[in-house]
Amino acid sequence: MKAEPTSRRDRRDSRWDEHRRARREQLVDATVAAVGRYGAGVGMDEIAAEAGTSKTVVYRHFADRSELYVAVCNRVAAQLTEKLRAAMTSTDHPRRMVAAAVETYLAFLEADPELYRFVVAHPLLDRPVDADPVSTLSDLVGDQAAALVAVALEQAGRDPAAAAPWGHGLVGLVRAAADWWLRAERPMPRAALADHLTDLAWAGLSSLDPAGPTPEETK
Repeated sequence: MKAEPTSRRDRRDSRWDEHRRARREQLVDATVAAVGRYGAGVGMDEIAAEAGTSKTVVYRHFADRSELYVAVCNRVAAQLTEKLRAAMTSTDHPRRMVAAAVETYLAFLEADPELYRFVVAHPLLDRPVDADPVSTLSDLVGDQAAALVAVALEQAGRDPAAAAPWGHGLVGLVRAAADWWLRAERPMPRAALADHLTDLAWAGLSSLDPAGPTPEETK
């Protein structure tokens, strides 16, 4: 029996791999939509129904609920870090950078609070995973903030060694306040919370600006 040419098998495998990737993305889309419809406590039955399929089919593409949950977290992390990167590079002034990052983070949460609750509450996480997706997201954002703080420190003639703790500390500050804000059913407008957090962060980061804040920047 004549062997099938390798190139033909490779093309077929490549097409199948692309189909699997596309189907996984569709199932992540369905999960996000199901969270929007049913809330952060959504179950696999609702997710499968949203995808127009069965749980058996879902598990053909994801080994278990935890793998699907991690895929959703990765999607959210990619979207959030992209938005934060754009916000934080939109200005070279340190205080405005902080304000843009805080506002962007809060706006992302407010746009889809149930999806945020889904990510932080681990509703589908039924086994230990190699890395906690929420901690990984915080680390990614913290690293990004630290890199920008380092640049600002160097521009101010300061030792950039403080960049890592400041960047990660800023993320922890904003995340803790945002979690409270959502749990308390948003007791103040997003813009007010963003201003409060920016003021608090800037009390420690204002030394990045050797000229000091202008009157407009202190408002």
